[in-house]
Amino acid sequence: MAYNNILVSVHDQHIGIVMLNRPKQLNALNPELMTELGAALLAFDADEQIGCIIITGNEKAFAAGADIPTMAQFDFAQVYKADFVTKNWETIRQIRKPVIAAVSGFALGGGCELAMMCDFIIAADNALFGQPEIKLGIIPGAGGTQRLPRAVGKSKAMDMILTARTMKAQEAQEAGLVSRVVSLEQLMPECLQAASTICGYSQLAVMAAKESVNRSFESSLSDGIMYERRLFHALFGTLDQKEGMDAFVNKRIPTFKNQ
Repeated sequence: MAYNNILVSVHDQHIGIVMLNRPKQLNALNPELMTELGAALLAFDADEQIGCIIITGNEKAFAAGADIPTMAQFDFAQVYKADFVTKNWETIRQIRKPVIAAVSGFALGGGCELAMMCDFIIAADNALFGQPEIKLGIIPGAGGTQRLPRAVGKSKAMDMILTARTMKAQEAQEAGLVSRVVSLEQLMPECLQAASTICGYSQLAVMAAKESVNRSFESSLSDGIMYERRLFHALFGTLDQKEGMDAFVNKRIPTFKNQ
């Protein structure tokens, strides 16, 4: 597939990188970009060599929101019949490999929601998060009212969504939205290091861990524990479990084969 709104590359053979590339629009997320992003993510997920994926933007903006000029033309019948947002924004939820959001600059509206769809966020110290949809006479439509409260709690989420207040990187880290905050210069090196670390582990164990953590948001504690336990048991049937434990016992570095 030819990409017009994103740049796709591979780092060190095992890390897939998708850069949102609409700089004049501050990476505003239009349907074409989201379709391309979904295709790139699915391709990386299917590639046996790729162990982790990074989504990033540029220094000024991860993504400053959805493409409002495009959205302004829609009416209810159009967005409902076209299944707007659901149709191509949700592809990221199908990805089984870890996805890291490398956020610098604006992550507003749909940009904030896209970052929250990733497995964790590493932010530059100039990052700014927010859900300003209320200013447009609408509400967040790509999970903002659902994922933000789970990340930062009801009170802070209500504050951000109802007043359109933005949150700087340090506050976002303290609130639990962001995993790490680093300088702008260190953003990609930090993300690449995290991705490289993940790629060094058993891909089967990494995928199972991601699946199990995500399950915790969709089930009761007792059901989640049982789901975790079954995945834990299942990994004892892999060659990587044998390799990892034998390497530990014999004080050597494991060589995982993702089997």
